[in-house]
Amino acid sequence: MTGVESRQMRNRRAVLAAARFGRPTTRLEIARMTGLSAATVSGLVADLITDGVLVELAQRVPAAGVAGGRPAAALAVNPALGALIGIHLAHAGVRILLAGVDGAVRAEHAHDIDVEHQPADTLEYVASTALDLVADLEIPHRELLGVGVAVSAPVLLHSQTLSSPPMLSDWGEVDIAARLGKRMGLPVHVGNDADLGALAEWRLGAAASADNFVYVMLSEGVGAGLVLQGRLYAGDAGAAGELGHVTVVPDGLICRCGSRGCLETVVGARALATTLAHSHGPTCSFADLISLAHQGDPGVRRLLGDAGRAVGTALAPVCTVLNPKLVVVGGTLAQTGEPLLTGIRETLARNVSPVTNRTPEVLPGALGTGAEALGAVITANQFADLG
Repeated sequence: MTGVESRQMRNRRAVLAAARFGRPTTRLEIARMTGLSAATVSGLVADLITDGVLVELAQRVPAAGVAGGRPAAALAVNPALGALIGIHLAHAGVRILLAGVDGAVRAEHAHDIDVEHQPADTLEYVASTALDLVADLEIPHRELLGVGVAVSAPVLLHSQTLSSPPMLSDWGEVDIAARLGKRMGLPVHVGNDADLGALAEWRLGAAASADNFVYVMLSEGVGAGLVLQGRLYAGDAGAAGELGHVTVVPDGLICRCGSRGCLETVVGARALATTLAHSHGPTCSFADLISLAHQGDPGVRRLLGDAGRAVGTALAPVCTVLNPKLVVVGGTLAQTGEPLLTGIRETLARNVSPVTNRTPEVLPGALGTGAEALGAVITANQFADLG
């Protein structure tokens, strides 16, 4: 391959990476993202359209950053190119999505299972269920482009394996990508669930207008995903964003990570259900808490406000250091709404340093409990060979 050909292929891949999966984009926006000239982008987009990789949409997109600029033709990846599978392995359940390369969800399945202590059964379940979804829609295997997996644990960047000791207690020796790849006959890419939830909300959800934000996932576990300067930030080894293991009660309970008084021991699902049991009985569950919140139960509203203030306490130094535009709150607990969000907002307003000049806006996630699985689909898409 000649140098000119090699450069052209690199530029083609860069244009496709800028256009794939997410809100429709434009030639001008692709040029801004890639640093390529408008003429180069125009030529490559024309080739990708001719090859059936990109499509020009009927809709028009306002010219970004150009006052009074005419709306431009919108571009997107051709949805006919194939399908992707996204899997979320939480502590106590799984979610499986089948989606097109345009992000449209074609099928979805959620199931409660003891993920933490049943790695073999869990992987067999998600693999067989995902392949059943494919069969039900009569999608040929050759049209499947890959699998993304969101895991409730830090994932080492260099190996896509879980950090040691793993936050999923019985998964220390489990190579998720290798096992699922062999079972499903597809490339598999693994990432931390809060990171992938952030990716989904950035590409398709509440943070679509922000290149600097913090995504907070509040479910069985607690985590955060960081998007900084338009890039997902995972830290040196992949463990950035472990907000659930920030100490908020110095003499508090021992956490499963080995530390004391972590945020997760205060606002994790088990902690909240245990607290609620004192007033609502020992059988009260996390699902009951969500239901009671929707009913306006006063005790639950108080509990959620306290939880929001604890989250805000952990978040305030993060926001002082990083100065994000937004905080997006997702996960199962985010479904409870305003008492939780108000607690976070009030605490950030009080504790974020004035030197930042502004307190970040706090918004609920737009994608609900499916954000992490959708982020897994986006990750699989990023590695898929679309041409």
